Amino acid sequence: MTKTAKDALNLAKEHNVQMVDLKFVDLFGTWQHFACPIDQIDEDIFEDGMGFDGSSVRGWKSINASDMLVVPDPATAQIDPFYSRPTLSLVCDVQDPLTREPYERDPRQVAKKAEAYLKQTGIADTAYFGPEPEFFIFDDVRYESTANGSFYVVDSEEGIWNTGTEELGGNLGYKPRHKGGYFPVPPHDSMADIRHEMVAVMNDVGLVVEREHHEVASGGQAEIDFKFDSLTSCGDKTQWLKYIVKNVARRNGKTATFMPKPLAGDNGSGMHVHQSLWKDGKPLFAGDGYGGLSEMAMFYIGGLLKHAPALAAITNPTLNSYRRLVPGYEAPTSLAYSARNRSASIRIPVVGESPKAKRLEARFPDATANPYLAFAALMMAGLDGIENKIHPGDPLDKDIYGLSAEELKDVPQLPGTLGGAMDALEKDHEFLLKGDVFSKDLIDSFIDYKRSGELAEERLRPTPLEFELYYDI
Repeated sequence: MTKTAKDALNLAKEHNVQMVDLKFVDLFGTWQHFACPIDQIDEDIFEDGMGFDGSSVRGWKSINASDMLVVPDPATAQIDPFYSRPTLSLVCDVQDPLTREPYERDPRQVAKKAEAYLKQTGIADTAYFGPEPEFFIFDDVRYESTANGSFYVVDSEEGIWNTGTEELGGNLGYKPRHKGGYFPVPPHDSMADIRHEMVAVMNDVGLVVEREHHEVASGGQAEIDFKFDSLTSCGDKTQWLKYIVKNVARRNGKTATFMPKPLAGDNGSGMHVHQSLWKDGKPLFAGDGYGGLSEMAMFYIGGLLKHAPALAAITNPTLNSYRRLVPGYEAPTSLAYSARNRSASIRIPVVGESPKAKRLEARFPDATANPYLAFAALMMAGLDGIENKIHPGDPLDKDIYGLSAEELKDVPQLPGTLGGAMDALEKDHEFLLKGDVFSKDLIDSFIDYKRSGELAEERLRPTPLEFELYYDI
């Protein structure tokens, strides 16, 4: 593992690197990059940074104040697995070139400020996160949205809808049914070799993969989980996972998406996020309370549940996120907590007796979230719960999906739309501003971008379903 600029350059020398790829993340979680020949990189760049134009990055600087600096983090140095020429990859922070201060809209800087704030509180010194990103692997995707029409079509060789399709060489069947894709062996699981290739590449860049498997939905749904890590590092690794999944799929002639709900009538893709706090090398969430949790952990849950509607704007930040957050498809909509119960928004996993394994799991996020912002926001909500002793009330150990409307009337719900989540964030974000972790400017920019972009476009465009429902009225 590299730690210093010298380590990073030695890694480049060992692999005869010709190019250096400088990666940074935009406000909404997409990696951006530019590359330089290796002879343009020396130890000074890790201190001085390199200038670039930030005006075209989503949600960032205007063109009249666009100059920015990327400053590579030498600890992130890896050999990029997808370029034909040997290429060193470096994840970068973004700074203002005049003040040399962290750019307040750089999500990775937000994650680092969140870690610093945690230590400042004295509550803990490390927040560990373990995401479980789910995704689909398709064989074909086509879509279009114009003034006079719109459509989308996705296809998978293992989709249940293809049982009657004539296929080259014959249709061999073995297609998982809707909601029937969890854990089947090949030949039903036709994507195992591709997932194994993804795991191998992830191991090469330092992700310790714990497991991979087919997920519930028909049509190539999958999950790959890596070992938990501290907040910023976990954000880096989540970005690597998404990058690797998409590129391995592409070189196998397929396409991968983390879109939460690409199929109607089947389970969507989430990103359950396991989290725990530690101090001086000791876990703080283990105790003798409900589910084996400490009082601190219970207050952390209280903070998550209180702020969940606002958190959803960051952890579920797309229109499509709310197609997944509906009852009946294993995605939680009710703001409740429980041990073991997977229908609750916050679950306490059964992990044996080791205090080190004690954690809680937020089940509502999805992988369209920017991981740096999502993990930081979740932690800030939990800390607010601890600081203000917000108890979550009684657990809800019943199958929430089976409860009647009368039984659910007093259980708070997640927002049902992206617009509702943005409204919640606008009203409830003071907990994110503590320690200057999130800036008011970042939050306002995030909300404005969503309202003037996706939400405005949605209001203007009819959908094919509306024609099916209303054209002949």
